[in-house]
Amino acid sequence: MSSSTCKVKLITAPGFATDVTNEIKNELPSLLSYYVDDQCHWEIEHVIDPLTGSTGNTREILEAILKSIKEDQNDYLICLTDLPLFHNSKVVVSEAYEEENIAIISMPGLGSTPMVKRVRASIIQLVSEMYLGSSDEDRKKAERRLKDKIKDVGKNGLKMVDGNIIAGKKGFEKLSPIRREVPHNGEKTIDVRFTIPSKFLGGLRILTGMVRANRPWRTFPSFIKVLVVAFATGSYAVVFPSLWNLTNEYDIWRMVLLSFVSIFAMVIWIIAAHRLWEKPNNESNNLKRMLYNIATFFTLLISVVLFYVNLFILFLFAVFMIIPLSMLENKVGSAVSYANYFYIAWTVTSFATIIGALGTALESEETILTATYGYRQRQRYEQLKEKEEEKETQNT
Repeated sequence: MSSSTCKVKLITAPGFATDVTNEIKNELPSLLSYYVDDQCHWEIEHVIDPLTGSTGNTREILEAILKSIKEDQNDYLICLTDLPLFHNSKVVVSEAYEEENIAIISMPGLGSTPMVKRVRASIIQLVSEMYLGSSDEDRKKAERRLKDKIKDVGKNGLKMVDGNIIAGKKGFEKLSPIRREVPHNGEKTIDVRFTIPSKFLGGLRILTGMVRANRPWRTFPSFIKVLVVAFATGSYAVVFPSLWNLTNEYDIWRMVLLSFVSIFAMVIWIIAAHRLWEKPNNESNNLKRMLYNIATFFTLLISVVLFYVNLFILFLFAVFMIIPLSMLENKVGSAVSYANYFYIAWTVTSFATIIGALGTALESEETILTATYGYRQRQRYEQLKEKEEEKETQNT
């Protein structure tokens, strides 16, 4: 290939896809030169567009991107979406249309970790498919080209196997491999597709990917007000000997059960209070609605567990500061140790979560809502509607 400039446009949905792209876009030119063509000067352009996160239909996304964003026939367009994609009930990781130089990556299909490495490998693979060709012969040529550069493991740990960089051979990749497929059923807009063959493992991978895309750790600041109220409520109870005696009589199984009850009660309360559960409607897809709801539940579960652990640490410190060991032994009436402090803090954390936290409002409702797929979808539809209205106004 003659020396030329090759432009790769990365079109991402707002949020997680944009953040991951920002981490890798500066290193992509050198990687594309190494893995695809070192005679080409690679340029990366990043475009944020809500369209890539507004529908789970790949055909709609690709057609709309071609109409609205593609400027030059030689540009390579790769859309990154945080929505789950499916084809014949199989999880779709990515697809490429060589003729139009456009591809799409479903980030949930890549699983939960290591996301940055997997997205980077996917982009390189898709550009290689579009630039060098997606036929079996083209893939063999691409692999032979790299044999002189790569022995066992390539740059940044990326390895080409049967012309495929996306495929991994370690850890979870062995149980849930990504399969490269060339459609043979008359599909005119897709030249190559990467899927998860197993429905069960594909579902597991996509659910963990969706929870990761929701970034549950980012919702924790919303619990600050709840944390303060719960701690104040529990601190009042800590000074009463009745709680000490109660904790001393509890078995471990009862304390574990109490923890589970308090955590799940808070998750259910948040879902109910903020109407986060997606209900059936005429426009909804049952499979995607179920995935949205499960992802929402586990996202909030992780957030509440983080809340619970932080509240426990606060109470553990408070118990050590407030209750003298001699007084504790005197009131309980049996031999005690510092382990009793641990159990008191554990018990009061569960009580405070149920009594104090469930009765107050979250600090930032917007943060919780944006951590759910249904709400983000509604936001993006509104953004698209506004863009369409702006275009209509300009045209008139």
